[in-house]
Amino acid sequence: MKQIMTLVTSEERTLKNAFNEFERMKQINNIASKTLRSYKSSFRYFTEYISENTSCNEITHNTILGYIEYLQKTREDISVISLNTYLSCLRVFLNFCMAEGYTKQFTISLLHAEKPLKKTYTDTELEKLLKKPNIKKSTFAQYRNWVIVCYLLGTGNRRKTVCNIKIGDLDLAAHEIRLLSVKNKKHYTIPISPFLEKILREYLIYRKGKPEEYLFCSIYGQQLTVDGLSTILQKYNASRGVASTGLHRFRHVFAKKWILNRGDGFRLKSILGHSSMAMTNEYVDLYGGDLQKDFGVFSPLDNMECLKRSNGHIKMED
Repeated sequence: MKQIMTLVTSEERTLKNAFNEFERMKQINNIASKTLRSYKSSFRYFTEYISENTSCNEITHNTILGYIEYLQKTREDISVISLNTYLSCLRVFLNFCMAEGYTKQFTISLLHAEKPLKKTYTDTELEKLLKKPNIKKSTFAQYRNWVIVCYLLGTGNRRKTVCNIKIGDLDLAAHEIRLLSVKNKKHYTIPISPFLEKILREYLIYRKGKPEEYLFCSIYGQQLTVDGLSTILQKYNASRGVASTGLHRFRHVFAKKWILNRGDGFRLKSILGHSSMAMTNEYVDLYGGDLQKDFGVFSPLDNMECLKRSNGHIKMED
């Protein structure tokens, strides 16, 4: 007997049906598993409020407002940032539903929240962390950890990227590093500063290894895991008398120091691997107040020769 396939129309499309399609589409596009888990969690929270068998065309702006109120009531200690995390993931799914015609078009806006100040290491803490160990007396792990700290502060790389760098990704002759494992999956190359290059050259003599081997490995020559790297640096910080920890703090320090040293935002965006200027601008907004220091030294107006010749005496017109 010939099987008859029943098609589900847009009017009959349930949230569950639509999310299954959405999930499949994301998997085909090779989205990161961590991101996919976030979408699943967001969908699960949403379907605690409204049944997964609800038709997609019943979802409106008022549904989202009701969902926000539901979260605020059932999770009394929920922060605006956490709430926006749920909403942003849900918004990606519902935008998919709108694009497919399952849901009527409407806008999902995030709640206003003050941006928290990104935590960085103080200069005093950095001095402790950057004090070079005696190679002749230290273990491989101790020396490697110091090199990792220097690398993090010299590149601003994410921890996953650091774990996946291989010796062959370094092109010291061209003063570059090829980053092949990055968040947005767009491979790119960053320059190596002279000081970091010197550190890496010395480390490679000590480390040895082949081009296909990982640059920062365990004492057994194996690849470091992301969690393993975090644990290593946590212990390293403690051994140096630095209570605060966090690999991402080095990335924040890199961005902050770059901005305070008058580095331009476009190059910072490229080096940090941001997909847009939005994230880069967050750093500028956060640390922009510190740019007041010595502003006159760098101001184009203050450096105009014609004004300098007037010794600062400018006659105002009536």
